[in-house]
Amino acid sequence: MRYLVMPLPTNLVTLDNTSLAPQTLENKVVLFVNVASQCGLTPQYSGLVELEKAYSDRGLVIVGIPCNQFGSQEPGTPEEIMAFTQSKYGVKFILLEKQDVNGANRSPLFNFLVGDGPDIDWNFGKFLVHRDGKTIERFGPRTAPDDANLKAAIEKALG
Repeated sequence: MRYLVMPLPTNLVTLDNTSLAPQTLENKVVLFVNVASQCGLTPQYSGLVELEKAYSDRGLVIVGIPCNQFGSQEPGTPEEIMAFTQSKYGVKFILLEKQDVNGANRSPLFNFLVGDGPDIDWNFGKFLVHRDGKTIERFGPRTAPDDANLKAAIEKALG
């Protein structure tokens, strides 16, 4: 699905509580993923690491956003989340601070990502943001990082 939305928020904060420099995402294709450490889909971290390895030199940036709204599957502190993702999956991609993805406290980032689309239904929902920062392609939680349609959308966005 595609949704046209407002510009990408620039006040993003990483898991270690530092501001993400806007130029980090500037002119990049970004795959935003709401993540959780204690979910049946958590092994998707491995595939996200592989996607980053495969496409980062062409301009893909992966950004994980921990969320504890689905079954309390991301209860950890920022330090615990970082330690888990790095030791278990070798995550080196950007992890933002924990955020709400639905409801009254939905973060500005997820207001941007969801736009006028339906609420996020579970962990590991994926949003592909093109270099222009406006067009989004959305993939459900069960779409694995090695899914052919996801890879095709990434390839197309990277040009």
